[in-house]
Amino acid sequence: MALCLGQVFSKDKTFRPKKRFEPGTQRFELYKKAQASLKSGLDLRKVVQLPEGENLNDWIAVHVVDFFNRINLIYGTVSEYCSERTCPIMSGGLRYEYRWQDGKDYKRPTKLPALKYMNLLMDWIESLINNEEIFPTRVGVPFPKNFQQVCKKILSRLFRVFVHVYIHHFDSICSMGAEAHINTCYKHYYYFISEFNLIDHSELEPLEPLSHKEMTEKICN
Repeated sequence: MALCLGQVFSKDKTFRPKKRFEPGTQRFELYKKAQASLKSGLDLRKVVQLPEGENLNDWIAVHVVDFFNRINLIYGTVSEYCSERTCPIMSGGLRYEYRWQDGKDYKRPTKLPALKYMNLLMDWIESLINNEEIFPTRVGVPFPKNFQQVCKKILSRLFRVFVHVYIHHFDSICSMGAEAHINTCYKHYYYFISEFNLIDHSELEPLEPLSHKEMTEKICN
């Protein structure tokens, strides 16, 4: 029997408390609908499509929060293997290096160890999804005009977590027997961002040396 993501990855090591949707809200109902589709075994390409009659921004908000929770869980588990010694730079192999900039504490792109980068990234995303002016939860409160731009930035930075985990920590994922789960999570993410054009194609280059089919069906040796 297939294990769920939470059974494979350690919940004790999640970076942040899981962001939950308030029961009884429209977004909670959308979240349940999305989860039911995922568990039904439907083609992920169809699962990510906007349900008829639903608001696109609500659909995006639900998925951004869900991806944050799931990717946070994945990285939280491998973080014990991701130290300043093993990963002194946040990177994806030798060709790709990610520097942190938030316009506040880090006004210029700054080279950081991967673990520090991840901490700052999760803090930054959490502050955004908890901001009622960006991710409103009250009925009748509209999304800001720049909502999708904010989500594109969040999703592009979450992609970097996949890059780092796949390239630098996939052996650890394999040792847990969790490769199928991270592959499914990535495919879900990939089809979603592709469906709504939520990430610039150039951002995906670090994982393109492997074709999409090969990468998402990656097998541990």
